[in-house]
Amino acid sequence: MADGWMKRLALALLMLTALLPQAQAKDVLAKDAFGAHKLPALGEAQSHGFYSKGCYAGGVAIAETGPHWQVMRLSRNRRWGHPDLVARLQVLAADASKVGWPGLLIGDISQPRGGPMTSGHASHQIGLDADIWLTPMPDRILTAREREDISATSMLKKGKLTVDDNVWTQAHFNLIKQAASYSDIERVLVHPGIKKKLCETERGDKSWLRKIRPYWGHFYHMHLRMGCPQSSPDCRKQNAVPKDDGCGKELAWWFTDEPWKPAKGPSKPPVRDTMKLSQLPKACMDILNLPAPASADEVTSAVSSQ
Repeated sequence: MADGWMKRLALALLMLTALLPQAQAKDVLAKDAFGAHKLPALGEAQSHGFYSKGCYAGGVAIAETGPHWQVMRLSRNRRWGHPDLVARLQVLAADASKVGWPGLLIGDISQPRGGPMTSGHASHQIGLDADIWLTPMPDRILTAREREDISATSMLKKGKLTVDDNVWTQAHFNLIKQAASYSDIERVLVHPGIKKKLCETERGDKSWLRKIRPYWGHFYHMHLRMGCPQSSPDCRKQNAVPKDDGCGKELAWWFTDEPWKPAKGPSKPPVRDTMKLSQLPKACMDILNLPAPASADEVTSAVSSQ
């Protein structure tokens, strides 16, 4: 009888010991765990969770330089995304060149396996967000050093909330409208001043402007957000954008004092900096442990629509 009890106790202790490393791992900061991976998780492309709390597998990298784009800030290693988004960026680059935009300067997309970033964004976690600079691409290939050092251009008048007409062009309008034209792009985030300029410039059908969402920052780039792919059932959809064009009362609010009031009380660290692995979808722990390709070259997409 005693022997049976001792065996059960030993087995329970063995199981607890086996589970201990996994329990400890769940307390690790998610940004540290995902930021440490330099290559994606091999497997079927799947986005898990929400744009600001999730991860993804099967990511691909957009080529550093393409026919109509160049990737900026290469040292960050954030040119990775869900294959559907990377393909869409390549199509946008080609289509934008047809409406007067000389080429995309692509900022952050996602880390190789997504998750909270080590710095910067709250979202960009499931491979479906991308930042596109509103600075026209130069007519030469930038060096690696230039891609680190060149600053994006603000579209605003200094100290104002409105667009600087000495910087803004019809090509900027055309680029943003082109980005909003794709059915799989659900949102394009820009500064309220840019949204206001778009509303004032569009003389025809304004229905596409419902996708253009005003947000803090975003005065030097636009943020594209793709909807959840049908092949990713664990991807949590965002709420639908309002049905109107957003050029009325909603936009007017941004030009009151309310959105710009400093937050009351002590400042809190960004959620990105405190999120634990245990707070992410369960699949994210598995994605951290999946094998990686031998090199980035194996999973770099350079296909472009011509």
